[in-house]
Amino acid sequence: MISANNVTLRVGKKALFEDVNIKFTEGNCYGLIGANGAGKSTFLKILSGKLDTTNGDISITPGQRLSVLEQDHFKYDEYAVLDTVIMGNQRLYDIMKEKEAIYAKEDFTEADGIRASELEGEFAEMNGWEAESDAAQLLNGLGIDTELHYKLMKDLNGSEKVKVLLAKALFGNPDILLLDEPTNHLDLAAIEWLEEFLIEFPNTVIVVSHDRYFLNKVCTQIADIDYGKIQLYAGNYDFWYESSQLMIRQMKEANKKKEEKIKELQEFISRFSANASKSKQATSRKRALEKIELDTIKPSSRKYPYIDFRPNREIGNEVLFVENLSKTIDGVKVLDDLTFTLNHNDKVAFVGGNELAKTVFFQILMGEMEPDSGRFKWGVTTSRAYFPKDSTKEFDNDLIIADWLTQYSEIKDVTYVRGFLGRMLFAGDDGVKKVKVLSGGEKVRCLLSKMMISGANVLIFDEPTNHLDMESISSLNTGMMKFPGVILFSSHDHQLVETTANRIMEILPNGKLIDKITTYDEYLASDEMARKRQIYTMDDKLEDN
Repeated sequence: MISANNVTLRVGKKALFEDVNIKFTEGNCYGLIGANGAGKSTFLKILSGKLDTTNGDISITPGQRLSVLEQDHFKYDEYAVLDTVIMGNQRLYDIMKEKEAIYAKEDFTEADGIRASELEGEFAEMNGWEAESDAAQLLNGLGIDTELHYKLMKDLNGSEKVKVLLAKALFGNPDILLLDEPTNHLDLAAIEWLEEFLIEFPNTVIVVSHDRYFLNKVCTQIADIDYGKIQLYAGNYDFWYESSQLMIRQMKEANKKKEEKIKELQEFISRFSANASKSKQATSRKRALEKIELDTIKPSSRKYPYIDFRPNREIGNEVLFVENLSKTIDGVKVLDDLTFTLNHNDKVAFVGGNELAKTVFFQILMGEMEPDSGRFKWGVTTSRAYFPKDSTKEFDNDLIIADWLTQYSEIKDVTYVRGFLGRMLFAGDDGVKKVKVLSGGEKVRCLLSKMMISGANVLIFDEPTNHLDMESISSLNTGMMKFPGVILFSSHDHQLVETTANRIMEILPNGKLIDKITTYDEYLASDEMARKRQIYTMDDKLEDN
């Protein structure tokens, strides 16, 4: 068990947390939620001991081991992948290295023998002989192939490093597991594996995530941060939402009844206070009135943007024709003979682990890159808006937000443009902030403003939920579902894919395309798709051999 006891954290004059008391017990997975800036990651740092409190303390059951998902992707660059994972249990790793050093000595002494014997005993108690196989199992589950296990961390790409650090946090059955955005940069297969791991995990988990589907799958309790307090709710994310809304409704209804009672008492007092025969009753009602207190209902610190994509013209029947499209990047064929036709009501989710292929395909469709062979053609009625995965170039200038958005608007009226910014929570002085200093979430909201103001009838999104808080993701989800045009998108947010897409396309590691008109959950459950993926993988291995 880990608990916070009267924890207060002040940053300057502002109290980020005030007298927080909460216990996290064994056998539960807690989803730590709250608006951007509420202090979710900060609270995890307090629990892990990486950040001191102003007042109060954190207590952990004696003898229990705490493990944290680290965010520094370069910290272990000079270590082998397997060693990095085993470092998740630092004591076990230290024993392994000390043993190796002793056995490597040329002048092995009696004292060395005694020490080695002590280490071997502790090593066996910690299941050290299974350490490498356990670490390998975690890595394989997250999609890190065995051939990478003995490479140095610096030889891995960014998403592979993320998976190794996650395996490190999970290694060795920690008693308390702290995970800050564990699904970031994971493909959907790895997320699904992690969900199953955490569902079966017997100890304490505290997780911060913006993935609603993930929280619904793994969480048994929700810890909601709002106005410096943390309130526990039993159940998953959906239960929290229903419970919190029900609580507010009940408080409002109770206040309404109290207000009606107050009005009734006040009218009686006003009417009969001067009446001698009724004076005692009026006095009694005055006392009753003084005892009535209305419940204080604080508005939530959460803010929901209003995302509404409205096309300027209706899309025709001819949308997009793709024929034999192929592309090779650095000697690897990422797109191989893609052929399909889009319909005027298609909302297509591009799924699977081939991240580069999705981005390259979207860039080709937007004219940012040429295919090696094949062709594509947009319908004459189509107009397109694009959300790139890397938006660095968009914001590499000295423009303020309002001027930045105005350049993409047919209507140059300031009030009109600021209306779109207001929908995305840029109010007042926010409009004069320079775009180059915006946070990741603010830049995403700017790009969504640009897409809304474009009036396009075809929207292309490459991982739009990165950097967004839960409220913005929910609003984006609603906006995409309501959009009457065509959407092509990639996302790791399961709920966004399931509720938006009516057609699934998966670009396999060999660049081939699986195209299925279905929902995402039906696609995942399809035995046919599983067989096809297995066949394509086997074909790749045969070609390699």
